[in-house]
Amino acid sequence: MNNKKKLLIIGILLILLVFISIIFSIVNMGYTKIHKNISISSIDVAHLEKNDAEEKIKKNYREKQINGIVLKHNDFEINLSYEQLGISPDFDSALQKAYGIGRTGNIITNNYALIFVNFIKRNIDINFNINEKNLNLCIDDVESKLPDLKIDESYSIEENELIISKGKEGVSVEKEKLKSLIIDNIENLTSTDNIIEIPVSNEFPKEINIEQIANEIKKAPQDAYLSKDPLEVHADEDGIELGISIDEAKQILEEDKDEYVLPLTITKASTTVLDLGENAFPNLLATYTTNYDASNVNRDNNLVLASKKLNGTIVNPGEEFSYNKTIGKRTIEEGYKDAKAYAGGKVVLSVGGGICQLSSTLYNSVLLANLDVTERHNHYFKTSYVPEGQDATVSWGSVDFKFKNNRKYPIKIEANVGEGVATVNIYGIKEDDDYTVIIDSHVTSIIESKTEYQTDYTLAKGTEVVKQSGENGCKSETYKTLLKKGIVVSKTLISSDTYNALPTIISRNK
Repeated sequence: MNNKKKLLIIGILLILLVFISIIFSIVNMGYTKIHKNISISSIDVAHLEKNDAEEKIKKNYREKQINGIVLKHNDFEINLSYEQLGISPDFDSALQKAYGIGRTGNIITNNYALIFVNFIKRNIDINFNINEKNLNLCIDDVESKLPDLKIDESYSIEENELIISKGKEGVSVEKEKLKSLIIDNIENLTSTDNIIEIPVSNEFPKEINIEQIANEIKKAPQDAYLSKDPLEVHADEDGIELGISIDEAKQILEEDKDEYVLPLTITKASTTVLDLGENAFPNLLATYTTNYDASNVNRDNNLVLASKKLNGTIVNPGEEFSYNKTIGKRTIEEGYKDAKAYAGGKVVLSVGGGICQLSSTLYNSVLLANLDVTERHNHYFKTSYVPEGQDATVSWGSVDFKFKNNRKYPIKIEANVGEGVATVNIYGIKEDDDYTVIIDSHVTSIIESKTEYQTDYTLAKGTEVVKQSGENGCKSETYKTLLKKGIVVSKTLISSDTYNALPTIISRNK
């Protein structure tokens, strides 16, 4: 066969190929549905109109979204909503890609794509925008609630003593691994399993570094003073240093104890802020009040003790306040008594139980004063003394409530507890750029309570006894609105919280 014939045949074949392509395109031109063998996030959307495909995908997503993510560790469980995690799926892009197969190119590339999907399935992944900050905050908060969490060494100053608490062996969350598990679960729209086992590793606490602690607490005394035009308050600071040598401190720390008490040398400032009189704190910046059952003697006792430690606390500009360091460790020796508290997802009796009401009261006053909250955690279950989303739980050695004084001048905290009422006032100097603050929280969904049965052979046959009354949990959102002269300047979501359902526990002997 000569070259002319070869070229002729090739030309005829090309013409036939173009002709077939044109016919193939004309046939598919009127087809308005997604082509065969195409799926989105493993959900079959072949032969569906774009709107129907969108509804099918969103239906699967909604079913997963309603249930949220359940993180589990032994008997501990916590439910996280997609809103808390900051999940935002991009359905439109995935639908456009799926619908565009065989449509977005030229005749040849479109036909090639259609022939390709006739033999090989094509899956389009949905792009999920994950708010890394929200996700990290949620994981940190979950870790803080684990009942067997590793507790690092901590210290506090009480009068002229340095109290150092030894850490405790426990678990820590493998955060990057958990993050991947959460993202994978969310992106898998065909899976109905929303329970994730929290990956943890067992860890030992750090050794107590007395040199570092000694350097952190050491400071020279500073007298307080006022300057006028404009009025400014310069806070006092006591001088603090370790009252014994480092070697002596190390000898004490070699003893096998959970807590160590080391002497401090305190050099008092000659003039304190309180000596400056009311001029130092002339304005009430914020106040918040909660109520409690005063007939609960132990709870009342704990609240009164904690309020005495909190009352009169001065927080200087730029200084970070720690509730745990201010109140100190809650022990029987300090006068605290057993009262109901939440621990490990259960209601238990705990020494110092109830003082979370004071930290929650303080939290609300801090919010209203527009101070900068640096650490805050919600309870495992709902509380009765503040609205959902407005509580702040604390636990010695692990969970703290902290805020920073972001104002120009010192503030003073005044705490009063008695006769079933807890009030926290914050005093300071009002500034021209202060805002009026409104805190608003609302429940976004309800988590139904369940009933758990426990066998108790000490009961008479056929007898049932309610050991714990259940209560529904919920998910909530809390917003802070700033106003200037009655005009809204901003409205910010400050927390999305989950409160687990408290189960009804019934003991029985069938």
